[in-house]
Amino acid sequence: MEKMIIIGAGPAGISAALYAARGNMNPLVINNGIGALEKAEKIENYYGLEHPLSGRELFETGIHQAQELNVRILDAQVLGVEGFDTFTVKTTQGNFETQSLILATGSKRADPGIPGVKEFEGRGVSYCAICDAFFYRGKDVAVLGNGDFAMHEAKELSNTAASVTIYTDGKEPQFSPEPSIAVNTMKIQSVEGDEKVSGIRLACDMQAQDTESSSFCPADGVFIALGTAGSAEIARQMGAELTEKGNIKVNENMETTIPGLYAAGDCTGGLLQIAKAVYEGCQASIQAGKYVRSLNSK
Repeated sequence: MEKMIIIGAGPAGISAALYAARGNMNPLVINNGIGALEKAEKIENYYGLEHPLSGRELFETGIHQAQELNVRILDAQVLGVEGFDTFTVKTTQGNFETQSLILATGSKRADPGIPGVKEFEGRGVSYCAICDAFFYRGKDVAVLGNGDFAMHEAKELSNTAASVTIYTDGKEPQFSPEPSIAVNTMKIQSVEGDEKVSGIRLACDMQAQDTESSSFCPADGVFIALGTAGSAEIARQMGAELTEKGNIKVNENMETTIPGLYAAGDCTGGLLQIAKAVYEGCQASIQAGKYVRSLNSK
């Protein structure tokens, strides 16, 4: 079992890893790509930079710095996390158990841009299968996405729902098929309903926008699972409390409402700056280290 797993290899995650390594925690960092730093063409307002760096340059420098301290970095996609006293992190490269967990994947909620999705949030549109599967017992549900995360959510729902269909919205599936889960690759025109979601309208003609060139697929619920699971999605799955804005709720020690679970960086809200992410990663790592030592001293 790991002492500490850090999900995310940006400023918050790598900062946490550096402090954890120096604190003899031997952390495992799970990296699923550069994230928001990709969009930073030039960084000039961060301490110690004699010359501006691009976001990618800073990201790669951080990875190299952690590797110099023998930090293990696993390139994998996180599909979900289970557990309470200890945690099992499910990834595309296998499952990993840990005593403490730091969420540092940034703040991202992929917006499909499909009419009806935002309008029906909380009224049939959900972002967490584990959280809401109970409400769809014996009902027909849809999962929107085309990656491993979408398949993971579909499998969770298949335990209670009457039927589960993954809608890729015109994209090629990036997951391995499952016989019990249907897949529809047609373009989605809209999510429809009255008081609650009643189904998904598909465009038979990829260019069509009129209802005469479309078909309607009934569904009692639509679960959004685009791209990969971000920190807020993982925290929501685990039952950690979120703020009204959908960020992970933490205290001054970066502790969530679940013992042993910490969060750092953009996923906690507030100032979306590298300086804040680095501080929070440091604080989360120090506190997680104290938590692990307290467990192992009993």
